[in-house]
Amino acid sequence: MGIIITCFVGFLVLGVPLVFVLGASAMVTLLTTTSVPLTLISQRMFAGLNSFTLMAIPFFILAGVVMDAGGISRRIVDFSSALIGWVTGSLLHVACITSAGLAAISGSGSADVAAVSSIMQPQLRRRKYDVDFSAAIIACAGAMAQVIPPSLTMVVIAIIGNMSIGALFLSGVVPGLLCIVLLSLVSYIFARRGGPQYKEADPFSLSKLMRTTYAALPAFGMPVVIVGGIIGGVFTPTEAAGVAAFYGLLISLFVYREIKIVDLPSLFLRAASISAAVMLIIGTATVFSWLIANANVPTMLSAWLRSVSDSPVMFLIFVNILFLLIGMFMETIAAILIVAPVLMPIAASFGIDPIHFALVIVFNCALGTVTPPYGICLMVSAMVANRSPVQVWRKSVQPIAVMAIVLVIITFFPDISLWLPRTLNLMN
Repeated sequence: MGIIITCFVGFLVLGVPLVFVLGASAMVTLLTTTSVPLTLISQRMFAGLNSFTLMAIPFFILAGVVMDAGGISRRIVDFSSALIGWVTGSLLHVACITSAGLAAISGSGSADVAAVSSIMQPQLRRRKYDVDFSAAIIACAGAMAQVIPPSLTMVVIAIIGNMSIGALFLSGVVPGLLCIVLLSLVSYIFARRGGPQYKEADPFSLSKLMRTTYAALPAFGMPVVIVGGIIGGVFTPTEAAGVAAFYGLLISLFVYREIKIVDLPSLFLRAASISAAVMLIIGTATVFSWLIANANVPTMLSAWLRSVSDSPVMFLIFVNILFLLIGMFMETIAAILIVAPVLMPIAASFGIDPIHFALVIVFNCALGTVTPPYGICLMVSAMVANRSPVQVWRKSVQPIAVMAIVLVIITFFPDISLWLPRTLNLMN
């Protein structure tokens, strides 16, 4: 175990890309501690990727790419503007609601942040909003794509834990929306103190709301198809992802007509390249996790935790701290693939519900996407806003604090997140 951890940390310090860190650490460990042939690495990678459920990932990614190119994002922004554009600090609220809407379609935090930032930042600058605070709000709201279904992160952790994807999806609805509401509240408080540029002169217009709602209805049909189909047992999560991609193509090609047939090859290529990067990380992380399990790390860690405390509360505190630290330095899916298999059996031994535990991990990972130095969502938001990450991080204390408050609530009050899947009889 010492060799693989040393290699992992050493390669990270040297700045080696994470996917190669995982593979190289496994290779060095096999060469120095066993007589197992290196072909085992490729076999384990293939075994880790040979999953029908994992096919949902490229389809969800394609759905997100199509959504971005097909005008779906812009129509959700227009709807959000009509709904809440008359409130003080309206553009910040629009960013929050739009992020929630896109989260229910794409399942990718960084993609949502890029889409919302690209659309909102020109308006934010023109209205002289605080660009750094706005970028922080967009980053934190966009990070909720990992919590609000459908979520790629939830698909991965559900596969690892052999749990119901539908139940895990529904467990994220209340925490995700609660976080969006609190981020909007923080935005309102900031806008009230921010100056006259945040005041709105345009009154609420019912006709505009009805017009933009009608235009956005096809876009809002996508989460209904995805989540409703899974919960209703109409199709599996993988089939739901395929249906979502096909639905997005139909809407973009024949309803909004912002994509042409000739655009499809480039969209497919973009989705394939993103999917390949994600799948490669999953493959190498599978080998790394197998070596960790072979070294009996879960048993040793469980014994150590029980020697410290037999309290489930202390265990959950430990998990939160651990994942907050990991999220600062590691990509979300890799972190889950490496650490979650170690902790899930321990959580079960403490009597913690697996859906609740998985949600806590996912929310921690979402928080990790906005905390430095990794903070991919915050970095994307800063980049689109043409600001340095440090400038945006300085204004992100309040939004990140809101996310931390929601994390504490769902950690110690599991019924808040579990009542919806229980109500729909997806879990006991």
